[in-house]
Amino acid sequence: MAPIKDYPQRYALTGELHARPFPSLKAPSTAVFLAIKQPEDAANRDKSVDLAHLTALLDHYGAPRPDANATHYYGEMGKYWLKWEQHTELVTYTVFRNDMSERAFDPGEFDVFPDYWLNDAPGGRITSALLRLMPRPKSDEEIKEKLDEWFVPESLAVASVLDEAAVVASDFRIDSAGHLRIAVFTDKNTDDRRTGRIVQRLCEIETYKAASMLGFSMVRWMSPQLNTLDAKLEDLMAQMRGPAARAEDTLHALLDISVELETLAVKTAFRFGATGAYQAIVSQRIEALREERFMGRQGFAEFMMRRYEPAMRTVGASDNRLKAMSERAIRASELLRTRVDVERSAQNQEILASMDKRADLQLRLQKTVEGLSVVAISYYAVSLAGYLLYPLADAFGINKGTLLAMVTLPVVGAVWLMVRRLRKHLG
Repeated sequence: MAPIKDYPQRYALTGELHARPFPSLKAPSTAVFLAIKQPEDAANRDKSVDLAHLTALLDHYGAPRPDANATHYYGEMGKYWLKWEQHTELVTYTVFRNDMSERAFDPGEFDVFPDYWLNDAPGGRITSALLRLMPRPKSDEEIKEKLDEWFVPESLAVASVLDEAAVVASDFRIDSAGHLRIAVFTDKNTDDRRTGRIVQRLCEIETYKAASMLGFSMVRWMSPQLNTLDAKLEDLMAQMRGPAARAEDTLHALLDISVELETLAVKTAFRFGATGAYQAIVSQRIEALREERFMGRQGFAEFMMRRYEPAMRTVGASDNRLKAMSERAIRASELLRTRVDVERSAQNQEILASMDKRADLQLRLQKTVEGLSVVAISYYAVSLAGYLLYPLADAFGINKGTLLAMVTLPVVGAVWLMVRRLRKHLG
């Protein structure tokens, strides 16, 4: 019996679920994270350029090259381990080292990326971070002392995660070297894979937080235009209530505003949609950490609620405002179009009434012309009759004038009857 045929992409789709493994990390160790994004139309970029840039870094360290169509890579790179991932809009590099500098968050750790390679990057740095993994001290006071030394207390977010598997902390600020700082204190009973998952989730939180803030940047760019269009729309709707402006002129102005609003909607649709998706990922990754309060400090979720969520709500409100303005402009255009149709109907009625009046005048004129035509025809008919009856006048001794007078009334009556019958026949 022949075996059943597999669907052509069965193994590829199943392998995709296991293609991006979490790193396995021991404390103490260091992680250097970098995310690169093209400034314009990053979703439609040539992704082979990303792969070529990765290959250049691997060649620098003499490491094995990735597959030709790879979207992720994890492997040894000299004394480091590299995890590379290609996303819809950006690429991320995470380099791990199984030791730790004496100086906390030493900017020299970022030298793992050569300067020439950074200069050739296909895009700009959207975020970068230095992560310091250490065994958790026996006393929480020791952790507090280090956090006070490394981070800005006002912005510090710290929490115990995954049932006290580790304590994680960051102030989400960019230090003088241009990097964020993230500290991880792992419990002695935490295995290497769980530590890797914690680090991976922290990197993803920072990546998608930074990417979602692009939507907030677009809101700042779009808000002045929305304010201007909103004022124009309000003025036009005020004009609709009075007869000052011609309805057709107002309708054209409304259509221009609708076109501008639709143009803004097209330009912002992808970014606002991506911002919503990134925000959801940030929330999911924080929830997956199952954080608990540490020494009364705010956690990551509380930090995001106070600092990050307002920006995301602003993006959502601006998106809703743009949609509401577009709908309002469309409704106003429909109302004004109805007004134009009513005005045109009134004009048509006036035209029809004028045509009826003209038709009545033409009918009266026609009747007048018919009366005159009866007189004219009768005049010529009497003249002809006179010529025919003149010989009889001499025979009967009747005056020609008397003869014409005698035939005038019968001729006029006959002509009138003929014209009347002809008009009834045509009617």
